[in-house]
Amino acid sequence: MSNRLYVGNLAFHTTEDVLQDAFAKVGSVTEAKLIIDRETGRSRGFAFVTMSSAAEAQRAIAELNGAELDGRALKVNEAEERRPRGGGGGGGGGRSDRGGWGRS
Repeated sequence: MSNRLYVGNLAFHTTEDVLQDAFAKVGSVTEAKLIIDRETGRSRGFAFVTMSSAAEAQRAIAELNGAELDGRALKVNEAEERRPRGGGGGGGGGRSDRGGWGRS
């Protein structure tokens, strides 16, 4: 098990400090990162928390999943690894099958 956790169903006014304090009650937190919308600057309602060990992460899941924070029931589970994002717009391998001008 990883020591990085996904925390969902956060209230939009929850701060990283509040999140860190909540998780510090079950173990040592190395990072609490609230995800912010680039366009609005507001919380997107989820975060990632990294605990100092896998055992502490497991304890955080057991104790905090479903627990209330700022009036919301938290969803806490192991974070999935980030999938690579392809560039180039469309992922079609550089080939276009669209009709248009210049086709014979």
